[in-house]
Amino acid sequence: MSEFPKLETEFVGVHFDQWNKKCGWALEVYALLICNQYYTRCGRFTYIEYARFADDLVVLVDGFGKWEWLLKAAYKRLVEEFGKLDVQMNQEKTRIVDLSRDETFSFLGFDYRRVKTRRGVWGVRVTPRMKARTTLLRELKEVFRRHQSQPVDRVIYLINPVLRGWVNYFRVGNSSECLGYIKDWVEKKIRRHLMRARKRRGFGWNRWSRAWFYDTLGLFNDYGVRYYQT
Repeated sequence: MSEFPKLETEFVGVHFDQWNKKCGWALEVYALLICNQYYTRCGRFTYIEYARFADDLVVLVDGFGKWEWLLKAAYKRLVEEFGKLDVQMNQEKTRIVDLSRDETFSFLGFDYRRVKTRRGVWGVRVTPRMKARTTLLRELKEVFRRHQSQPVDRVIYLINPVLRGWVNYFRVGNSSECLGYIKDWVEKKIRRHLMRARKRRGFGWNRWSRAWFYDTLGLFNDYGVRYYQT
């Protein structure tokens, strides 16, 4: 696929009420055909692109006014082609968003919004959805609740795989603030677990160093964001 434009400000997000393998194959083909039909390129930037996973599809169109016709044409063609398949769009989840108006959209667990970069140019900020973070913390909280009387080694053994899987998925884009919050939250829960076992209050800030939790107890500690070249 061609390189994305510097700034995508509008998209059509599509979600389907009916889904099967045939629909998935057809959706990929139609999305590719539509983008190829309206393929527009100037220099090294492409002005329409799409991304799909299972029954979720996002079509991105450059936000400059001269490309507004692409947005309308792509949406119209999608409706026509899916009608031929007798596949209905979920109207509640299908919408058109303009990032230049501070609108946001979500895709595969991430929120996308337009922001000014440190260099003063417009870019897209990608962060984990609050719903995804809340779901993770709820799952971890349940582990701590069920194992209040268990040794801390047992608790760490149970939560490490959960943390590793979640972080490995979300460690891209602008996720550092979210990942830092989770790291601090988990450490506090471990501290409270240890203090509760000693029937004491507080978090034991003076009793245990942060390094002790990760170097000695083996608590998951790889929260760094990864930057991949495309």
